[in-house]
Amino acid sequence: MLNVAMLGASGRMGRTIVPLLAEADDLRLCGALAAPEDTAVGQDAGVLAGIAPLAVVVSDDPSIALAGAQVAIDFTLPAVSVVNARLCRERGCALVVGTTGHDAAQRAELEAVAAEIPVVLAPNMSLGVNLLFKLAELAARALDPQYDIEIFEAHHRNKVDAPSGTALGLGAAAARGRGTTLGQAAEYARHGHTGVRERGRIGFSVLRGGDIIGEHRLVFAGPGEQVELVHSAQDRSGFARGALVAARWVAGRPPGLYSMLDVLGL
Repeated sequence: MLNVAMLGASGRMGRTIVPLLAEADDLRLCGALAAPEDTAVGQDAGVLAGIAPLAVVVSDDPSIALAGAQVAIDFTLPAVSVVNARLCRERGCALVVGTTGHDAAQRAELEAVAAEIPVVLAPNMSLGVNLLFKLAELAARALDPQYDIEIFEAHHRNKVDAPSGTALGLGAAAARGRGTTLGQAAEYARHGHTGVRERGRIGFSVLRGGDIIGEHRLVFAGPGEQVELVHSAQDRSGFARGALVAARWVAGRPPGLYSMLDVLGL
């Protein structure tokens, strides 16, 4: 039985993951964390997630939430996830980070933590999306620069980062396929008289509205034809199940920074 701590238990992903943990025969929820000002603090994590009580009280103290955990799953905020990662390092606890929106300094801190414990860091935990990352790289490699690359993504109105981490992951995969980096190729905004599209650029379009779970569309627009790779999420269970797959995989691994492509053997 693998003991798992849920960091961000009151969020959308936390409340989706907890019931799946309760159903699993090989996993056990041993701790749950929420922010100090969150009304979830003091509640039973199972009741909070809409299922039977699990005798795990949501805490605002990471040390309590991580007590006895072999793996922690983090869906919090970028700055909070870095603090949680340091605490996991102190305890020798493996870590799965589904939080997105890290800046360069926060990413560097996670990389430093991963030198001492195993960390899976992924912009999207969905198995389907991570297959899409690989397909994006292969398609970009096969289709020459006459095929312009554009990435469209849509999410609910409360998502605070844009483009999404998944969209950036798709862009990075396509850039690898073209032998470049996203930093060199990305074009995040167009306004006014922009002129002719520059060859080799990877464009992004973003929609925020309503309660859209998540949609990502990668377009290769070439001469006489258009190729599209699409992933649409009907609910959050796909992301949650992927996080549990990652938690099982990372337990007992050597220290290192892993991706979901590592988890899936891609």
